[in-house]
This record gives sequence, C-alpha cells and structure tokens, in this order.
Amino acid sequence: MRTLNLGILAHVDAGKTSLTERLLFAAGVIDEIGSVDDGNTQTDSLALERRRGITIKSAVVSFAVGGVTVNLIDTPGHPDFIAEVERALGVLDGAVLVVSAVEGVQPQTRVLMRTLRRLRIPTLVFVNKIDRSGARDDAVVKAMAERLTPSLVAMGAAHALGTPEAGFVPYGPGDPGFTARAAEVLAEHDDAVLAAYVGESRVSYGRLRAELAAQTRRALVHPVYFGSAITGAGVDALVAGLTELLPAAGGDAGGPVSGTVFKVERGPAGEKIAYVRMFSGTVRTRDTVSFGPGQAGAAKVTGISVFEAGSAVSRDAVGAGRIGRLWGLAGVRIGDHVGTPPPRPSHRFAPPSLETVVEPRRPADRPALHVALGRLAEQDPLIDLRQDDVRQEISVSLYGEVQKEVIQATLAEEFGLDVAFRETTTICVERLAGTGAAVEVMGHEPNPFLATVGLRVEPAPPGSGVAYRLEVELGSMPYAFMKVVEDTVRETLRQGPHGWEVTDCVVTLTHSGYAPRQSHSHASFDKSMSSTGADFRGLTPLVLMEALRRAGTTVCEPMHRFRLEVPADLVGAVLPALTRLGAVPVRVERAAVEGLIPAARVHGLEQRLPSLTSGEGILESAFDHYEPVRGAPPERPRTDHNPLDRKEYLLHVQRRV
Repeated sequence: MRTLNLGILAHVDAGKTSLTERLLFAAGVIDEIGSVDDGNTQTDSLALERRRGITIKSAVVSFAVGGVTVNLIDTPGHPDFIAEVERALGVLDGAVLVVSAVEGVQPQTRVLMRTLRRLRIPTLVFVNKIDRSGARDDAVVKAMAERLTPSLVAMGAAHALGTPEAGFVPYGPGDPGFTARAAEVLAEHDDAVLAAYVGESRVSYGRLRAELAAQTRRALVHPVYFGSAITGAGVDALVAGLTELLPAAGGDAGGPVSGTVFKVERGPAGEKIAYVRMFSGTVRTRDTVSFGPGQAGAAKVTGISVFEAGSAVSRDAVGAGRIGRLWGLAGVRIGDHVGTPPPRPSHRFAPPSLETVVEPRRPADRPALHVALGRLAEQDPLIDLRQDDVRQEISVSLYGEVQKEVIQATLAEEFGLDVAFRETTTICVERLAGTGAAVEVMGHEPNPFLATVGLRVEPAPPGSGVAYRLEVELGSMPYAFMKVVEDTVRETLRQGPHGWEVTDCVVTLTHSGYAPRQSHSHASFDKSMSSTGADFRGLTPLVLMEALRRAGTTVCEPMHRFRLEVPADLVGAVLPALTRLGAVPVRVERAAVEGLIPAARVHGLEQRLPSLTSGEGILESAFDHYEPVRGAPPERPRTDHNPLDRKEYLLHVQRRV
C-alpha cells in the first residue's frame, strides 16, 4: 500500500482542524465529527488546545483512501507556533493549504505559501467556508493569484455561496473554460503543452489531466478546490485530488537507515517518544540506531508504533516512507537525524526574535521551573532555554505574546508552577565588522593551559550562519581535542562581546598544539604534564573572544517587511505614525503601504492600528533581515563569566575544572 505524508496548513481559524475531522469522517475513521468550539476534535488533544480552540502542537492521524495510507499532520495556524510548522515541513510529501472563502488571503497564508513554493512541496489549495455569509470564489482566486502565485488551476465551480446549500461541482471534459485555463497555466512550465496549445488551440482533456498531475507533483502548479469542512461540500473532490495529484512517499526500505525526528513527547511513565519520518531503510525493535549531530548518540529501540486507520498501532518495524513512534531513544531531540541525514534543508523560517525572563512566583520553585522548562525545550528547542547563574534568571525565546501565555498555562497545568514574565525584549545578533585573529601558544605567558590554539574570524554573507574550517592538519593533534575546540567555538559564539549571538561568520583554526600523554617513571598518568579536553575548553574562549575584539562586531536588530492595507483616504494620516514607530515605507499605493519596521515596534503598530485606521486596517508582517542598530548597541546580560575579563574568566575555569 502506498503512503502519503500530508500536511494541513493555514492561517489561524481558516478551518484546518475542521477539515482534518471531515477527512477522517469521510474515510470512516471516526463516526462523529468533532468541533473545535466544543473541544472534541481528534488532533487537538491537549487540554489547553481544547480550551483555547487553537492548535498548538502538530498531531498525526491516519486514514486510507484509494489504496493509499495518508498520514495527516495537522499543524498550528497561529504565527507564534510557526516552529511546529517548520518541523512538519521537513517530513511532508505534499500539503493542503486552507484559505478562508470569507477572509481570503491572510498574513500567515502568504508566509506559508512562500515557504511551500521555496521548498517545492506539492500543494493543493482548499478554499474553505463557502457556506459562510460573505464567502467569495472568483475574488479569492484573484487575490491568491496576485498575492500567492499565479500558477493556480481551479478544479471546479462553487455555487450557492454564503448559504447552507453551498456546493462544489468539479469540472469535466465538457468545460472549455477549465481546459483553456489549465492549458494556459501548464504551458508556462512545459514547451510541449505550449506548442500544442498554440498550434492546435486545444489540448485534449486527458492530456491536460496527466500534465496537471505531473506539474503538481513537481510543485509547479497548484490545483484549487472549494468547499466547506463543516458541511462536507467539496471534500470528496479534494480527497480524489490527494491520490491523483500528490506524490506518494518514496524511499528504499532495504537501503541505509535515514530518518528525521520532527516531534518528541513524553509517555505516561515519563519516557521519551520520538516521531520519526523514515526516508530510507527500516528500523526494527531492538535495533541500535545512531542519532543527533554527527550521529553522536546511539540507543536501542525498545518499541515501535505506526499510524493506521486513525490511531497508532504497535509494530515490529517501520520502513521507508512511513512515520513511526520510537521508544528507547532517551537522548533524542527534535531535529535529530536517525542514521544517515536525509538530503533536505533544515531551516525554513526565521528564528524567534523575542525573549523574556521567566520567574517563579515562589522562589523555592526555581529548581522545579528549570526542570519544567527543560521538558518544554525538548518539545520546542527554539525556545532556547538560557540559565543566568550570576543573576539567577531563566530566559526563553519567543515568537509572540500568545506563545508566552501558552507557556505560562502549560507550566501551571502540567507542572503546578505559577510563573510571571518580565517585559518581552527583542533578540539581536552580532555580525563581524572585519577580520580578526588571535593565538595563544602553550608554554608562553600568559597562557596557563597545556594547549595551543589560534583562531581567525572573518565575516560571511548574511544568512550563511557559522562555518568552521581548519588551516592545520587534521592529524596535528588527537581528534578529541579538535572536536573540543570546534564545539567550544560554536558554544562561545552564542554570546559575543555585546552578549548577543555572533552569526554569519567563518572561524578558522590556524594554530594547534598539545602536550602528549606523559607519566613519571613507573607511575600513573600525570595530567599536570599532559593536555586534556579541559585545557582546550578553557583556552578556546579566550582566543576566540580576543579575535572577535580585534575584528569588531556590530549589533543588528531583526527587521520585518510589512504590508498595511488601509482605506485610501487614510494613507496620508498613517504615514507619519509609521515614521514615528521607526518604519521605513518603501512603496505607497492608493490603499496600501509596504515597507520595513524594526521587529520591536511591530507589537506597538498592531496595538495602534485600530485607532489609526478606524478599525479597517489589515497588517501583514514577517521577518525579512537583520540591520545594524541605530545609536548605542543594546547589551544583553551574559549567562556566564565574560572571557574578555581574562582574570575573572581564568578563576572561573579553575573553579569549574
């Protein structure tokens, strides 16, 4: 039986979870359709999700249709939980993007479609809520063509819009409007279709359907369906499109093991359960598998379940193309590769741009709070838990204020912890202003370590991250010491001279040296005469921070690209307010303003928007790039002793060693 790993994506409240319920009902998996408002849907299983009526965590359910097992992943729609969507994207064969027929294209819709197209994930579009008052069809398709992609092909026509009788009729061979539109879109990507369309003025319906399926599977075009998840209108046509137009999962079950962990949860006994999409090979119970960066971890699989007919069932193995839940991988984390890393990109959305300090209302709860937040970080590593030992503070990274509320409620309900948050602040980064180098040689003052380390830092293109290179022979010292230096470099770059993460740079190891293992005659190993990993862990931050100091760093803040739609007569009044918020308009239209605004000011703009636009403004914003901070650079409190303070740092290392 073929497998299709399918994602359901949308802006919040467009009807993703309701569509999931309808698909499960249509496939006979459930006897009654749950309601988001009533809190009894299959995929919103968390008490907090049921109470708030939103999806917070991705959930997997399964159903069979037309000889295909569909593993359906319902993802959050709220932008504060975009990290959950990011993890799901890496395991999908195809997607359904849900758009509301009433609200039309919304901010998150555009973010999701841009990402789906960039990753070339085959995508169908389902225009939902055609039974609601105010539903539109042609206007929504026109807006999607303008703001999402022109490569859309409507697969049928909606009727009785805005009424309970609203329905959808698929186009057939006798609909010349469909064949003409389909041929026009398909010809944009295929010269043979273009030649046939121009030469014959008509391409056969059968050829169009075959070419439509081929181009959809290559993520070149996007078929559009209309319907209602509540009434079921149009859902049968969508289901038929899943099997006809989207590609089934590939992979060789007999090949090398390769998979990705996209979700981690805890079982009733507190044990870790890893959700793994298998791209190649087969994992069996009692197999020992490697995982983590560089396959540094390894553990024996003690249990496996796969998704079938709406639930997870115990099995002895999970093979290529399937999604399985694995027990026994105690050290596994979200994003880890199981076996050989699959050839898929690992980063799709911008990281969180906000952070806040979490404080227990009862000081005695501080240790328990750290443990609880550590559990939450297992499920969402992007919260980037930071412990400041000096100030006794715990910080987390955020996408928005709703995420903060969810963390607070989760800590209260699942861990019994009452917490408060300080004011949310913006996360900046540091970029190199130039090139810098430093070296400390073993045996030369003031180097107190049995190690030689030389490092050069150079700026790299924005968005490239951190690259680590060697300018010494790999065999110039033991690999374990080489690894310690690289790991320490990456750890030290998390807090640059101003306390922010240093990114978009190349770090090169230019000098290395160590004292070989020595001992006195007829005596045991003497670590005072021989290099250890602690020597390289202690020296590397000193060398790196000196290189950074010589290169100089610039603090950069996150900038959002925004589009503000306002009544035409208010554009002139809105522009001065945008300027006062630090926004830079780059395009002003009759009823819209586009431009850039510091991420720190987006929330303020959202709060002022109703009064600025008489309640009629619509704001879209998304991270675009980092830009140097104007004025004095903000300093971030460090969570460790500053290696730039050499004396204090050396004392700290000696205490730690």
